[in-house]
Formats: sequence, structure tokens, C-alpha cells
Amino acid sequence: MSSARARFTAGLAALPWIGPVLLLIAGVVAFPAGYMAWTSLRDLSEYGQDRGAAGMANYRTLFRIPELGSVLLHTVVWVVAVVLITLVLSAALAQFLNKDFPGRTAVRLAVLVPWAASVVMTTTIFYYMLDPDVGIANRFLVDIGLLDRGYGFTKQPGPAFLVAIGVAVFVSIPFTAYTILAGLQSIPADIDEAGRVDGASAWQRYRHLTLPQLRPAIAVATIINIINVFNSLPILQVLTGSIAGFSADTTTTLTFKLIRQNQQIDTAAAMSVLNFALIVVIIAIYVKVIKPTSRVDA
Repeated sequence: MSSARARFTAGLAALPWIGPVLLLIAGVVAFPAGYMAWTSLRDLSEYGQDRGAAGMANYRTLFRIPELGSVLLHTVVWVVAVVLITLVLSAALAQFLNKDFPGRTAVRLAVLVPWAASVVMTTTIFYYMLDPDVGIANRFLVDIGLLDRGYGFTKQPGPAFLVAIGVAVFVSIPFTAYTILAGLQSIPADIDEAGRVDGASAWQRYRHLTLPQLRPAIAVATIINIINVFNSLPILQVLTGSIAGFSADTTTTLTFKLIRQNQQIDTAAAMSVLNFALIVVIIAIYVKVIKPTSRVDA
């Protein structure tokens, strides 16, 4: 029997086991994505009534939005800043949590709180903490003399966007730290011990021995964070949703505004297709460059 035929036969034998998974993927991923692409080519009323084919008209309308370029730039800054800062802080936190110290279990449980809590609730707490009139953070800054009066951190596009980045990092750290911690605990202790015997410093052991072994865990955390951050709506909606225009928007919040404020459902569908294409390209490039599944030699 040829190898190709053997693989085909093995695939058929596995079909009863993987069939439900394939159906789930088709129902949860493939169908919604296909329907979204189809919707982007239709002419929809503000109430969602299909008035016929629109061709590429919705995409032309989308690319005629003057602020689209700045929204795309905001999206890049948003994703890169949140993912990079989260990875750096989470790697340091995971290294700390991997040590043996009194109360380690309690600290590990405490780290989970921002991840377990509602993102909307957490963001709303930050929003009111930074309120210029009644926010406790603003009042503290005034009391210690850093500010003369409360500052509208969430009332202006630039500061509100930076606050959103900070909140996104805060809620992303627990998952990322635990993913990297799992990777750390899977590394044999004798690898670090061998580096210590050879006279390598702590940084050299981490850089040349530990970090390469963490590549798969970091890749998983990075990809999931890219997807979550790219599509994140609650944080930006709570912190920047009341700011007029698109000066603090990403592609996701632009899609939301096209639906809620402008009733442009068909144009929002085109924006969603562009969003989907962008994230697929970004992840494909990342996987191609990083090669997280390639063999790592100690």
C-alpha cells in the first residue's frame, strides 16, 4: 500500500473521532466568518434589511473614512504595546512565582484575581478612580501636590488610550504569567544546574538556557494575547467610548461605532472582514518567523 493511500485510510479511520471537532469548528468559526464575508458584500439598511448585492461598495465606503489610517495606526500601537509589556512583566512574574518562598500559594491565587474578575467591572473601577472630580487616584495626586486639580485622564484621547493600555496589561498578565510559569516548570532542573557548573551568570543561564526552552509557551501566550487584544472591546469602550470622533479608536471600536452610532451595518461587516484578515496575517507572520514548534536544543 502506498504511503499516500495509507495516510488517507488512517484519516478515514480517525474521522469518527475528529468529526465532532470538525463540525464544531465549522459551526463556531467557519460559518460565522463566511456569513460575515457575505454580509460585507450586501446592501443592508440601518435595521439589517437586505436590499440586495452591493459588490465592493461597502469596502469603498470603509476606505473613504478619513480617520481609517489613524485607526489602523492606533490598532498597531495598541496590540504591540499591550502584548510586549505583558510578556515582559509576565516573564518576570513567572520567574518569581517559580521560586520557593513562604506564602507562594496565596500569591499565586492573588495573581489570578484580575483575570477572574469581569473585564468591564475592572475597567469601570479604573475609570472612576481616575475621574477628575471624585476619583480617588486624582484626589491622591492633588493631596501630595503632583496636581493642582483633578486631571481628565479618561476625558482626552491620548491619556485615555494610555490608561487603556495599562488596564489591558493588568488584566492580561495573569494568563500570560501562568502560561510562562507552566513552561518554566516543564524545564528539567539539571539544565540550569549544568549552566551554573559551567560558570554562567544568572542572566546568561536565563538568556541561553531557559528562554529557548520557553519558546513554545511564550508563542502560545503571544498568539492568544494578540487575538484577545486585537479584538478587545470592553476596555476601550469603557475608557474611550465617550470621546467624540475616532481619535482614540482601534479597528474593533470603529466597527462598534459604525453599528451603534452610524447604523452602517454593511460597512461594519466590511471592517470586520478587514479585521479578520489583519489578525490572520499577523499571526501567520509571527508563526513563520518564530517557528514555535521547531525543535529546541538545550
